[in-house]
Amino acid sequence: MNRKELFENIKRKKSFLCVGLDADVKKIPQYLLKEKDPIFTFNKQIIDATADLCVAYKPNLAFYESLGIDGWKAFEKTVKYIKENYSDQFIIADAKRGDIGNTSELYARSFFEHLDIDSVTVAPYMGEDSVKPFLLYPNKWVIVLGLTSNKGSHDFQFTTDSNGERLFEKVLRVSKEWASEDQIMFVVGATQGKLFEDVRRIVPNHFLLVPGVGAQGGSLREVVEYGINSQCGLLVNSSRQIIYAGQDENFAALSREQALKVQEEMKSLLEMKNLI
Repeated sequence: MNRKELFENIKRKKSFLCVGLDADVKKIPQYLLKEKDPIFTFNKQIIDATADLCVAYKPNLAFYESLGIDGWKAFEKTVKYIKENYSDQFIIADAKRGDIGNTSELYARSFFEHLDIDSVTVAPYMGEDSVKPFLLYPNKWVIVLGLTSNKGSHDFQFTTDSNGERLFEKVLRVSKEWASEDQIMFVVGATQGKLFEDVRRIVPNHFLLVPGVGAQGGSLREVVEYGINSQCGLLVNSSRQIIYAGQDENFAALSREQALKVQEEMKSLLEMKNLI
C-alpha cells in the first residue's frame, strides 16, 4: 500500500485509526484460555469487530515473543488472517529492530519476505547501515523511531548539540534522506502535543505513526491540530483502550464501541480539516 492508497483508505473509512494488537495472555478474557490458541482467538474477534473502523493493525512483537513458539505462531496466524480477510488493512510489525547490517538483513527478510508484512518499526541509534537493509524492499515501509511518548524520551531525545539541535530533530533530519517519504514513516508519541509542529517543520509530508492516545493520555485533537498534513499523514494507534474494553463474552462488542468512538472523533476532525 503506497502513500496515495493509504490516504484513499483513510478518506473512504473516515478514519486514521490503527488498532494495536498487544494481546497479553494475562489480560485477555480468561475464558479464552480454554481455547487451543487463545491469543489468536482473541485477536480474530477484535479484528472482526473493528476492521471497518480502522485502517491499520499493529501487533507489538513483545506480546508474542513472551510466549515462545506458541506466541510466534499466534502472531503469524494473526497476520495471515488479516491479509486473507481484510486486504485493505495496513499491517505494522512493531518490532523496533535495528542492528549491524547483516543482522538487519535477516530481520528485514523475516518481516518482508517470510511474513510479507507492510511495515516494521526500527530503531535508528546505530545509524544508516542498520536501517538500509529494510529499505531494499521498495514496496515496504520502514517506520523510524523519532520522538517517543514515554517518560524516558527526555533522557536522550531532547539533548542538544552545539548548534541547539535536539537529538530527535537530528534523527528526523538525517534519516529522512535515506529514502523517500513514500517509504519512510516516523514514530512520534501523542503525548508530545505542540512538539508536532517542530516535527512537521522537518518532515512535513511524511506519515507519522502516533502511539499514546487513550490509556497513555495523549490528546487526539492536539495531534491533529499540530500534526496533520494535506494527506492526513497520521496513523494514530490505540491499544489498551480498545482491545481491553471488556473481560467477558461480549469483549469484542465493547472493543467495537471504543473503536467507534475514536473513529467518530477522527471523522469530525477530518471534516474540520476539509480532508473528507
